Amino acid sequence: MTDLVACLSTGKGTWTDVLQLVKKEEFENIYLIVNNWAKENLKLERENLHMIVVNANDKISIIRDKIIKELQGKIKDFEVAVNIDSGSGKEHTAIITALMKLGLAMRFVSVEGEEITEI
Repeated sequence: MTDLVACLSTGKGTWTDVLQLVKKEEFENIYLIVNNWAKENLKLERENLHMIVVNANDKISIIRDKIIKELQGKIKDFEVAVNIDSGSGKEHTAIITALMKLGLAMRFVSVEGEEITEI
C-alpha cells in the first residue's frame, strides 16, 4: 500500500476534492502539506494522517527543505501517490522537488466523480 502526499491549502473548492481522496482510498500514510490555518481548522482525525505545516510566504527552497525534513525516512516504498489539486504553484513546486530529492517516484492521483484516477 502506498503513501499519499497532498497539498491542502488555498483554492476555492479544492479542499473537497482533496478530502474526498483522503477518505476514499486506504493509504498506508497520508501526509498533508498545510498552512497554520488549515492545521487548526481541519476536522479530520485519522491515525495515519500527518500534517506538515509550511508558510506559503517562505521561499520555495525553505518550503521544500521543510517537507524533506518531515518526510525523510518515513516513506518506505519507492513511490508515493501525489495530489496537488489544492494550493499554489509555489507549494506545488516545493512538494514535487522535495519528493524528487528524496528519490521517490510520483503517481499523481485525483478524484473524478466517484472514482480515484491516476493522472
